[in-house]
Amino acid sequence: MKNLFILFTVIFIGVSCTSSTETAVQQQEEPDDKVTLTEVQMKNSGVQSGKVIQMEIASILKANGRIDVPPQNMVSVSVPLGGYLKSTKLLPGMHVNRGEVIATIEDNQYIQIQQDYLTAKAQFGANESEYNRQKELNVSKASSDKVYEQAKSVYITQRILIKSLEEKLKLIGINPAKLNENTISKSIHVYSPINGFVSKVNVNIGKYITPSDVLFELVNPDDIHLNLKIFEKDLDQIYIGQHLVSYTNSNPGKKYEGNIILISKDVSVEGITEVHCHFDNFDKSLLPGMYMNAEVTLKSKIRNVLPEEAVVRFEGKEYVFEDLGSNNFQMVEVRIGESEKGFTEIKEADALLDKKMVTKGAYTLLMTIKNIEED
Repeated sequence: MKNLFILFTVIFIGVSCTSSTETAVQQQEEPDDKVTLTEVQMKNSGVQSGKVIQMEIASILKANGRIDVPPQNMVSVSVPLGGYLKSTKLLPGMHVNRGEVIATIEDNQYIQIQQDYLTAKAQFGANESEYNRQKELNVSKASSDKVYEQAKSVYITQRILIKSLEEKLKLIGINPAKLNENTISKSIHVYSPINGFVSKVNVNIGKYITPSDVLFELVNPDDIHLNLKIFEKDLDQIYIGQHLVSYTNSNPGKKYEGNIILISKDVSVEGITEVHCHFDNFDKSLLPGMYMNAEVTLKSKIRNVLPEEAVVRFEGKEYVFEDLGSNNFQMVEVRIGESEKGFTEIKEADALLDKKMVTKGAYTLLMTIKNIEED
């Protein structure tokens, strides 16, 4: 009897171990892309379900380029006759108005030009009088033609000299009409030729400036633009007036809106075409030559979409969840496209169109699966 009891106990333990083993195997074979929520979990998760819908989504073309300014809107300021820089208040980024004094230059040659002009002008009166006198005498033959021609030559030469000195004075910013012996100065003023901003200051106080030196570079922001590089394969998606946003690498969160104003008709050997874009609002922090990234908004198309929060990312892949009913959900890998207005395109979504999909709470389901796996 005792032996029979021991045999029964051994058989019971064996059956129990086999059952436990089978249960463990079954648990291990359960797919890791499914999750079942309890009623309490379902209530607290905020999970909602719906269908894949269709709506217009505008895709984005990413490009890059640099800030550019047309030649007529960028001015290099120099001094035609050179001199020493006496004063300037300019700093990069400062705003200047057309006609504003931006620097003062001084040199002895400015005194000499003013002196030569006033001397020539004073002498001109005598030359003119002598010319008129010889002209009258020559009419009555009281003077020879030779004397008359000499007086005429001196008169014309002096008039040419005065005119040339006038132009030199205008060139250095001195008004000949206001110049007299009491207004002679060793200094001249340099005036801003445009309304705009200072992009570069290349000089310092006391430096001698030659005519070939550029003192300042000024930019008129009215026509500053972004020069984008667009590949030939994308040109058929680009058109005049197309909207875009651009940003710098250093501050990608700050967006600059604009639109395309010109598309080059030339394609480089690398298959790239220049596309010029105008900014809606000028920012003085945008400087010529600055590198920019851009996102060009392409024409809208009807696409299959789900709310953005319906898509989760895990281990470098995107997933959505199918609602199987009875609090059961299955994770489905998908390929996504563009996002707009809170919705994300689901590519190749035909197999999901008739299914019930999770539209809210997908992240909670993902965390639940991850916790199960970690256990």
